[in-house]
Amino acid sequence: MKKTFYLMRHGQTLFNVRRKIQGACDSHLTELGRKQAEVAGGYFENIPLDHAYSSTSERAGDTLEIILNNRIPYTRLKELKEMNHGSFEGESEDLNPKTPKDFETFFEPYGGESRTEVKNRMVKTCTEIMEKGDHHIVLAVSHSGACYNFLSEWQDPDGELAKGFSNCCIFKYEYEDKRFKLIEVIRPQF
Repeated sequence: MKKTFYLMRHGQTLFNVRRKIQGACDSHLTELGRKQAEVAGGYFENIPLDHAYSSTSERAGDTLEIILNNRIPYTRLKELKEMNHGSFEGESEDLNPKTPKDFETFFEPYGGESRTEVKNRMVKTCTEIMEKGDHHIVLAVSHSGACYNFLSEWQDPDGELAKGFSNCCIFKYEYEDKRFKLIEVIRPQF
């Protein structure tokens, strides 16, 4: 039986504006981030979501709360969190590796995670969510790196994401037989 899984990035945060690395650390949504979540909420307004999830980060939970507007309850899961960047958390994005390939193990010596760890965590968690019998149309709010690494399990993410990957970007997947197939990327206009 085919199911629908929406995975999206949170709204813009203070650290996004200040170009700070945020994975395990957190910063609040900006006014624009709240507006982005409201626009995304309009997209989901007529979609009969039966379950919703967010990472435990404030920015993801706040985004989801704006989108849902109390329509249904949601669950926070640590496993949907962003990649941990170790001692680089809160530092300038200028310190990030220059290519996605360079990200693979860069942060591990500094107490962070590898891309493979994030990908495996996201795949396991999202599969467990969608394997639940009463989960047919699900929304999960996560983070850019987590979404990117999840997509990399199913296809080359760079081809699809060459068009951009803004805050509140929505990935619509079809789920069947423990596999996710990217159907569409929704880039709300703000």
